[in-house]
Amino acid sequence: MSRSFLIPEPIAQYLDKTFLREPDVLKRLRDETAAMPNAGMQIGPDQGAFMAFLIHLTGAKRYLEVGVFTGYSSTVVALALPDHGQVVACDVSEEFTATARRYWKEAGVDHKVDLRIAPALQTLDTLVRQEERFDLCFIDADKTNYLAYYESAVGLVRPGGLILIDNVLWSGAVADPSNQEADTEAIRQVNERVATDQRVDAVLLPIGDGLTLARVK
Repeated sequence: MSRSFLIPEPIAQYLDKTFLREPDVLKRLRDETAAMPNAGMQIGPDQGAFMAFLIHLTGAKRYLEVGVFTGYSSTVVALALPDHGQVVACDVSEEFTATARRYWKEAGVDHKVDLRIAPALQTLDTLVRQEERFDLCFIDADKTNYLAYYESAVGLVRPGGLILIDNVLWSGAVADPSNQEADTEAIRQVNERVATDQRVDAVLLPIGDGLTLARVK
């Protein structure tokens, strides 16, 4: 998802030309990923800029990421974090995260990143047992486990911190009652849960493929 599917191309180009401040290392990572078969899993530069803005706005120092892929989101956030900030990144793919590791080093942020190669739920359970706390969590992994990832994140993000959930519009599929695919149903479930969860204040933004922001109370 290179940019919001809801924004017409001329407007998207205008926004990129006018407001996008993308470091060269991120553009090179985005271009390299675009040539891969699973390129659609990468967030767009506008969403990355928004996530970096949230880091600066909230003063976040500890960031938890569920789903790394080739590392665009973790790199853009690591660049925004202070030098003593930390990224705990969860993924199962050595292949894709090898690209992420290379770009973390090129961006000079590899010292901030703690990559955990394991099923994310296992890593999250460990973090919960260790009573870890984070300022911001970004969920962008397998959709069937989204609800479980969200429930773990509520316990790991500090009061006042943010949980971001990606792909919550699923290119419009969530609004199509005839679409009963497993991933679509999983996203509907987490959307319904967050929308009614009294533990958080939440809003869904039509950025990228739909991005939910939930502030833990």
